[in-house]
Amino acid sequence: MLSFDDYLNEGINDPSIFKAVFLAGGPGSGKSFMVGQTALTSLGFKLINSDPAFELALSKAGLSPSPDDIASPKGQELRGKAKALAGKQMDLAIDGRLGLVIDGTGKDFGKIKQQADALRALGYSIAMIFVNTDLETALSRNAARSRSLPDSMVTSMWQEVQKNIGKFQNLFASTFIIVDNSEGANAKGAGLAAYKKIKAWAKKVPIENPKVKQWIDQQRPK
Repeated sequence: MLSFDDYLNEGINDPSIFKAVFLAGGPGSGKSFMVGQTALTSLGFKLINSDPAFELALSKAGLSPSPDDIASPKGQELRGKAKALAGKQMDLAIDGRLGLVIDGTGKDFGKIKQQADALRALGYSIAMIFVNTDLETALSRNAARSRSLPDSMVTSMWQEVQKNIGKFQNLFASTFIIVDNSEGANAKGAGLAAYKKIKAWAKKVPIENPKVKQWIDQQRPK
């Protein structure tokens, strides 16, 4: 979470203000890998993801990242607290109109559209990096993870995410970026291309938006 001093020094001087990147991809797609490949945090974006806090909480509670422990009452309690913490981090970043990377699977289109609409209402420009894999790759990578899911669940989630690709293309238009991270694909090349596109986009503050201009004017020292 941002410290208060960090918060004071960011805002109008941040390189990615009023920009939000949604990250989508099912289990085993390699979204964490792609965050590194696209170097989003180096561009000033704040990563909003409850997973690190949740995994740490599980460990401290003596639980493993297994489906049984995650589904247990204690596991669900810890998941709820981790999500609440991520929500507070996001609220703080939005207060400063900082750049956001919102990590998710992409299976719930309605939730993403709701978030995107709310950010646009504040003056944000939005984009999506969709990390795609074939089902075989998703199943293989999921099996190798410490926090793996049953194959049936991975398959179901993969199918749900695939059904939303067309909807995401309509919602994000020219800032919808698909990265193929299947086994054997040139993921590094695709990640570099995505980085270049996001970097150029992130530098363009939408000053023509009256809400953006008003907010920036209010933040400048009088």
